[in-house]
Amino acid sequence: MTTVVKDMLGAYPADLGGVDRDRLTRCIEECIACAQACTACADACLSEEKAAELAKCVRTDLDCADICQTTGRVLSRHTGYDANITRAQLQACAAVCKACADECESHAGMHDHCRVCAEACRRCEQACNDLIASLD
Repeated sequence: MTTVVKDMLGAYPADLGGVDRDRLTRCIEECIACAQACTACADACLSEEKAAELAKCVRTDLDCADICQTTGRVLSRHTGYDANITRAQLQACAAVCKACADECESHAGMHDHCRVCAEACRRCEQACNDLIASLD
């Protein structure tokens, strides 16, 4: 199955500088999905009866959503590509995804939205780490 991300990467008129297209596609898709999951989880946390107890979760969700969205955007640009910038962005994204997954997992037993979010964060963390490994 083709995706918009895969189609856009395939339509890019220049070489991607040796970046693995499959890993890049997966990473962009996971970043976008994680940003959405984290945004929705933060909103769901705010709707919980004891929302104040989820303040750290909301903050971590929102930080993760912002960094994942930015990472997806950075990975979607290839003109003037700089592997050092890409690697640093991927490392930051993997780190925030790990932190968010850890936080959400601590609430997953009581809040299903936190379970779903933690799973999205773990997938994104793995995709970022896989892409980093292919850059080295």
